[in-house]
Amino acid sequence: MAPRTPPAPTVETAIKGRESVKLGEGVEHATFASGCFWGTEHLFSKHYGHLPQFKAISGYTGGQAENPSYRQVCSGTTGHAEAVQLSYQTGSVSYAELVEFFYRTHDPTTVDRQGPDRGSQYRSAIFFHSPEQEELAKKVTEEVQEKYLKGKPIVTQITKAGKWYPAEDYHQEYLDNNPGGYECPTHRFYW
Repeated sequence: MAPRTPPAPTVETAIKGRESVKLGEGVEHATFASGCFWGTEHLFSKHYGHLPQFKAISGYTGGQAENPSYRQVCSGTTGHAEAVQLSYQTGSVSYAELVEFFYRTHDPTTVDRQGPDRGSQYRSAIFFHSPEQEELAKKVTEEVQEKYLKGKPIVTQITKAGKWYPAEDYHQEYLDNNPGGYECPTHRFYW
């Protein structure tokens, strides 16, 4: 199967970012939470899996407990979000484009909820890894708010990335390994 080209970015910062990328030698990271990590991981892998050194890992971040389990995170007592950490070759895609894609594929206007999944572990959040990522995340958020979500405020948290815990093995590539498995209905293209 030929790799699918990701949809073109639609907000100004993402478009400019896409035009200015240059392939580098390093690896960058981006971390997003948008509800159940199975659907988030699947969407990013499906659309960006063709990039050099690309990897999407489901896991937990943003909480207090050390090395939490899925059961602990689902209890809502650890403070962690179900999240996906992306790794990709520097310059293969702009961070702004990834942020725009994140917003395009979930509902960032609901607090601690995506579809039927409720709790702080299902919050919408961007965990930035550098001051540049923080600046771009805020800029793209403003543009998405203005262009697509007028009247519905974005509630996505934008916070510094903390300790990352990969989820248990059975969560990795879950929808690829379990066709027809549960997928939150909010994980779709909104524009």
